[in-house]
Amino acid sequence: MTVRETPFLIPALWAARLLLAVAFIYSGVSKLLNFDAAVGEASHFGLNPAPLFAAAVLVTQLGGSALMLSGRGWWAALGALGLAGFTVVATVIGHPFWAMSGMEQFHNRNSFLEHLGLVGGLVLVAALSWDHRAAR
Repeated sequence: MTVRETPFLIPALWAARLLLAVAFIYSGVSKLLNFDAAVGEASHFGLNPAPLFAAAVLVTQLGGSALMLSGRGWWAALGALGLAGFTVVATVIGHPFWAMSGMEQFHNRNSFLEHLGLVGGLVLVAALSWDHRAAR
């Protein structure tokens, strides 16, 4: 049985994409509405020039989400892989549990591992989207 022969699967796949994208959309819109805070966040993590990094994060979050949600085939895969790559980099920068101890290490390790799960979901979306017949 193919995806096309399973009518409930098509909206379920789109809903799964939306759930994966929600955090990126929320963060990107927040950065768009308060760019000064986005610059402050980039500066906090030592990213310079902070305005350039803040703009790049905003574009990656909103653009990747838009491609993943509305794109077909390799466009959706590109959006999902862009978000996955961003998540890996942001997770390494934002949750360096290996440099911590105690409860701080515990919480950051958990966040790190949860973000890896998100990366896995995004890679799965990319793999399904790459084969454009399976992703529609």
